[in-house]
Amino acid sequence: MAKDKAEVVTKKTASKDQNAFNQHEALQEMSDEDLMSQFQAGTVEAFNILVERYSDRLMQYLYRFLGDKKRCEDLLQETFLRVHRNRHSYRRIAKFSTWLYTIAGNLARSEYRKRKRRRMQSIQSVNRDNEEYEMEIPDESFSPDKHAESTIQDHYIQEAMNEIPPAFREVVVLRDIQQLAYDEIAEITGLPMGTVKSRINRGRTKLQALLQDVYPFQEEE
Repeated sequence: MAKDKAEVVTKKTASKDQNAFNQHEALQEMSDEDLMSQFQAGTVEAFNILVERYSDRLMQYLYRFLGDKKRCEDLLQETFLRVHRNRHSYRRIAKFSTWLYTIAGNLARSEYRKRKRRRMQSIQSVNRDNEEYEMEIPDESFSPDKHAESTIQDHYIQEAMNEIPPAFREVVVLRDIQQLAYDEIAEITGLPMGTVKSRINRGRTKLQALLQDVYPFQEEE
């Protein structure tokens, strides 16, 4: 009798584990937007999958923007905390990735403004970088992420990123590293499409010039 009960319990446990596995597999196949719907309905695992999908990409975005790994880790946690807290404010009319990057971008820009206020005197000499001037549109084939093939190169890229104004830095990261579409970048930043494209072009020009001082990108003929 005891053996029969043990077998029943074992079968129930196995069945429960199989159901959990099947649910996990089904969730893994869902779109971001469907996962958010599941999370809004109370499926916490759907949120965990979204965290897995976007943690690395968001960390890269925040780090390229701010260049402070420890602080970026804090902002990454804060981003997902806000997603969790404000999950019911999300509507499917917007892509989840756009909504997520908007939250992360707002946090990153706020952090940058705080830093700027703390070191206002030390950055006055950099204000010339924000002056308007004419320049040629850079080669569209240039993409900083294509050249990050080693730790040394990656270090140089981040150092150069830190040198360009944040208004240019953010859109270059979103376009060339995160590979987002122009319209999505416009929605995330709240900028007109023309401004987005102009800032990307100017940011690429500045970044390319800085990196060419370290090592050339031109291919040998």
